Amino acid sequence: MLTGDMLRRSAARFPDKPAIIFRGPEGARRVLAYRELDALANQLAHALLALGLPKGTKVSMLSRNLPEYGVVFFGTARTGLVLNNVSILYAADELAWVLNKSDTEVLIIDAQFADKLAHVRQQCPRIQTVVLIGSQEAPETVRFNDFIARHPTTPPDVSLSEFDAFCMTYTGGTTGRPKGVLMHHRARDVTAHTVVVEERLTPEDVVGIVTPLFHVAALNIMFQPAVLIGATSVFVAPWSPDGFMDACEAEGITAAFMVPTQANTLVTHPRFAPARLGSWAKLSFAGAPMPDWVQLELIAKLPQLKLTQIYGQSEMGVIAALPAHLLPAKLGSVGRQPYNVDMAVLRPDGTPVAVGEIGEVATRGDNVMIGYYDEPEQTEAFFKLGHGWGLSGDVATMDADGCIILVDRAKDMLISGGENVYPKEIEDAIYGLPQVAEVAVFGVPDPKFGEVPAAYILLKPGAELTEAQVLAQCEAKLARLKRPRLIKFVESFPKTAIGKIQKNLLKEPYWEGRKRI
Repeated sequence: MLTGDMLRRSAARFPDKPAIIFRGPEGARRVLAYRELDALANQLAHALLALGLPKGTKVSMLSRNLPEYGVVFFGTARTGLVLNNVSILYAADELAWVLNKSDTEVLIIDAQFADKLAHVRQQCPRIQTVVLIGSQEAPETVRFNDFIARHPTTPPDVSLSEFDAFCMTYTGGTTGRPKGVLMHHRARDVTAHTVVVEERLTPEDVVGIVTPLFHVAALNIMFQPAVLIGATSVFVAPWSPDGFMDACEAEGITAAFMVPTQANTLVTHPRFAPARLGSWAKLSFAGAPMPDWVQLELIAKLPQLKLTQIYGQSEMGVIAALPAHLLPAKLGSVGRQPYNVDMAVLRPDGTPVAVGEIGEVATRGDNVMIGYYDEPEQTEAFFKLGHGWGLSGDVATMDADGCIILVDRAKDMLISGGENVYPKEIEDAIYGLPQVAEVAVFGVPDPKFGEVPAAYILLKPGAELTEAQVLAQCEAKLARLKRPRLIKFVESFPKTAIGKIQKNLLKEPYWEGRKRI
């Protein structure tokens, strides 16, 4: 199945049903029915093809969660061009770097970010066409509605293969420069089907989209599956606990994907009201570890809510899922492989680990990326095991039931006095303290041991905790070398768009001018 076919088929089945309900600031609300979304996607496809660009040309999208995002996503999918989804969080220099690195020739940009256009124009000479979403005007741009006007609402006549390159997302954000993950239609099709099955989505669902569409979590793990099955998507922008509860009441949201930070802020919100969330029956989450206490709190406060943890990466889609019926027995696991991908925990020689043995999570199948765009060495490292296996960089064990338990990111492991120390093990021990909302453990330099653990801790609202209490907890749960030598209580954490704590930013002051061992 091609990505464009997902919308075409749902538009044929449910032409008058809302495909997208946009709930914006100050009460703004827009609705696009399936037939309208399909027609607009066709117009956008014809407009892009009229530029005469060769197959594989990069079209970058920089936008908030607007209805136009859905139009661009499915419209570009019908052209043979490649959609590059760009983070709205980039500063002007970062944005220019990604646009140049991705060889972008067409930029479709939300007018809210038009202040970056002058810098982009100066730094990105390859970009010939800039399309502006919104009623504003800017020099050397064409407004979105004008760009697609007068083009046919019928499908373009373009021959495509499901293994043609379709979309790209720049990862990252916790170490170094981001890398462009290049995917074909087939990979995104596999992930969409995985999500529909594992999250039990149906055409009757009303799906809340509350994370940024430029990331795979919202775009490919919620919006695309919703369109595939013919559900209604509600774009809640910007995210807030009150906004989400308002949307549930007004639109009858039944399913949503959240990153752990959002679930945390929702369940601890002073105006949290279960009665306002009565329609909400399905929550899936991923992107960063969800503290056990958050899951248990949600289960206790919202008994109708079924939690599904999903695990994967931009490079490989969803490769494990933990459905609600395995909770609380498998709390702490990220699940087992779905029906349509291969997942394993492997030794360095590519052989599977024994039960309880530590190895690296890997996957193979049509779910896996084509490669990192214009990064041959990084791509080779990802596929270094051969036989189609792609390496996640996550260290884990597997239990007798095939469920995997993440130990840590391989690159986050620290070596203290010659011993391997995994920060997640320390974080789990600290999470055992009921006052802790979030914790990040990382290595800091030490003259004797090379590096030792440091723990940054964010407390729950109104909670109190001392360094002595944290040390007592760690002494009870951990070997001496794993106990944090530095404990700091913080008001917030720097995070990526999907809620991953940026440990690299926490480490920088300690390692400046030093070489990490």
